[in-house]
Amino acid sequence: MSAFSVGKTVIQAEAGLYGIDESHKYLNYDAKGFGAELSVRYGAFFEQLEFILDMQYQNDNYTTDLTEENRSGLKQFTLGAKFLVYDPNKNFERKPNLYSWKANHAFSWRELIPAVAVYGGFNVTIGNNPFISRFEEKLTPKGMIMTQNQFGKYVLVTNIIADKLMSNYMSFGYIVTLTRGFSPRWSGFIENQGIQSDHYTDGIFRGGAAYLLWQNIQIDASIGKNIKDTPSTLIGGIGLSWRFDDNYEEVWNRAPDKEDSKDKEKDKKDKKAKKDKAKKRLDEVEGETKPE
Repeated sequence: MSAFSVGKTVIQAEAGLYGIDESHKYLNYDAKGFGAELSVRYGAFFEQLEFILDMQYQNDNYTTDLTEENRSGLKQFTLGAKFLVYDPNKNFERKPNLYSWKANHAFSWRELIPAVAVYGGFNVTIGNNPFISRFEEKLTPKGMIMTQNQFGKYVLVTNIIADKLMSNYMSFGYIVTLTRGFSPRWSGFIENQGIQSDHYTDGIFRGGAAYLLWQNIQIDASIGKNIKDTPSTLIGGIGLSWRFDDNYEEVWNRAPDKEDSKDKEKDKKDKKAKKDKAKKRLDEVEGETKPE
């Protein structure tokens, strides 16, 4: 999850399908099936704020030495909100050096300062769910801290996660994602996720690519593998993102300079001149139509 919001009045939907193959070395089970994911993001009230719905549904065949079972249900249903608390580029503009090409293309230590956002939400368990323990609470809090850095064509995003807080299934983890743009349409990513809890500990590596079909529609594909065999999991998926921003008004997010001040002053003068001209013309028309 990136640190920045989608933007005020913007709606973004991200949907995907995946296949999963899971087996456990000691419990001797296999689970093969498919799933669907949906994330809906909506920016409201402030440019920095967005509300998020995350859902994940899975259907698989769970097989042991003695039994076989078809399972289906919502593995995740989470409602939350994210707020950008710090943007290092707000009210800042890097001035070009007119005398040095090298200075303009050199690494800037300012790039190491990340944008920072916070997230708070709730996991909701709906109905009898075979993927969630019956001893688990029906409503549990979730919190995250997100950072984001831009290094030229690379973007580094880090999520620090505290999930199912104040419950017996509380877990902590992180996700670090490095994305690179190869062209205006193509991008790729690599990712590492770590999970730590009393019930499950693992590390997961993922990789994938995305392609921008149109200005507001993007498709992607990814594959992921964990490092343990308790269980061993392989997941591959495809997805589509759609963005509706017809109502969005762009926010200029850099420090005003002298040129901006001149432009504003010129706009004021132009508006005043037009207003005076319109008033003068109105007076002339009234004078022409006024009876003697």
